Amino acid sequence: MNEGEGSIRWKTLGRKELLKTRVFTVVERENEGPGGRRGHFVSLEAPEWATIVPLVRKDGQEYFLMVRQYRHGSDELSVEFPGGVVEPGEDPQLAAARELKEETGCTASSIRLAASVSPNPAIMSNHYHVFLAEGLERAGGTDFDENEAIDAFLVPVAEVRASMGKGEYSHALMAAALFFADRLLAEEGK
Repeated sequence: MNEGEGSIRWKTLGRKELLKTRVFTVVERENEGPGGRRGHFVSLEAPEWATIVPLVRKDGQEYFLMVRQYRHGSDELSVEFPGGVVEPGEDPQLAAARELKEETGCTASSIRLAASVSPNPAIMSNHYHVFLAEGLERAGGTDFDENEAIDAFLVPVAEVRASMGKGEYSHALMAAALFFADRLLAEEGK
């Protein structure tokens, strides 16, 4: 039986910063829940993230413009859609367009929101925004961050769908991005 949102919502009583890094902040919150229960909960406060799924139609075929880069956490190469951190105060769609340009040297004539989700609401505070891009054009060179080394290349859409979840295509957020982009395309009848 559902008693409503008010009966299960917890209230933050206090917040203590445990660790601050360049990428995230670890915090401990004291929260009070239903019936006055109290607990201490650790979470990661991270910036918003944006990923853009660039769809290219060329010579009767469909491709995704993908990037390959080294990931320090997994110590592996990863094939991904372009994306990154949304800067403070930046609109997620503009961040996605910026990441597309920085990582591939391309711009898009159409960028549409496919979804905004919580990567892991049990322990993380941020949101992950996925956009679909079409009408790509070369707009100059790339502009990588200081610690980025990226290869951009076209991959047939069918190959990405078949490869997702395997080998270099094992980044879970990219699987989510593919799902949301495919859903948007299906909704639009494309």
